[in-house]
Amino acid sequence: MIKALIVEDEHYISKGLHILIESLHKNIQIVGISPSVNDAIEKANTLKPNLVFLDIKLLDGTGFDFLEKTIHKKFKIIFITSYDKYAIQALKAGAIDYILKPIDINELKEAIDKVLKDNKKEETINLQNKIVLNFLNETQIVDLDKLLYCKSYKGYTTFFMKNGKEYLTSKPLKEYEIILNQNNFVRSHQSYFVNSNYIDKFDSKNKIIYLKCGITIPVSARKATTIHLLLHKK
Repeated sequence: MIKALIVEDEHYISKGLHILIESLHKNIQIVGISPSVNDAIEKANTLKPNLVFLDIKLLDGTGFDFLEKTIHKKFKIIFITSYDKYAIQALKAGAIDYILKPIDINELKEAIDKVLKDNKKEETINLQNKIVLNFLNETQIVDLDKLLYCKSYKGYTTFFMKNGKEYLTSKPLKEYEIILNQNNFVRSHQSYFVNSNYIDKFDSKNKIIYLKCGITIPVSARKATTIHLLLHKK
């Protein structure tokens, strides 16, 4: 669900815009309507919207004053205004679109579609080469390019990072097997998955992998051939 804030000083316009938006996209929730810069700042910092429909001229300033002063800035912007002369300034401010009043419903729909498409693209990019670890009170996103190896023990899995950090989860290694296999990891042992990009060498006699950082990882007899073939290809 996208949380949206309408910043508009004309009540009949903000009310009409509210109705139009919710009729066009049911996954957009209008969490607030502000007629002024100060009120918009307060609502933005409290409600933390993902999207702002922003007018230029407000009761106590401009939409650009709001963008400059608000602490919470993690939102997309669609300008809706009667003035065409601010379009370049709006684009420089990072606006997704710039709609002139009176509002054309097709233009509004296209602007919102741009936001939804942009969000989907960002989600795809953000989750590539990453794994999400859920804990009791928080969520940790792990960059798989910086993950050295994973080790399981009695149903728990520990993620060992390049920077020395460790993340312990209450799930077995098999829960992460699919995504690890898709991201240059190889299973060296029933209890280990190793990032192949950090493997320095494989001691086939003693069945040990040496990582470039000096850490050693055991290799089971069943996985020895797989490791040998992998390194031979590299």
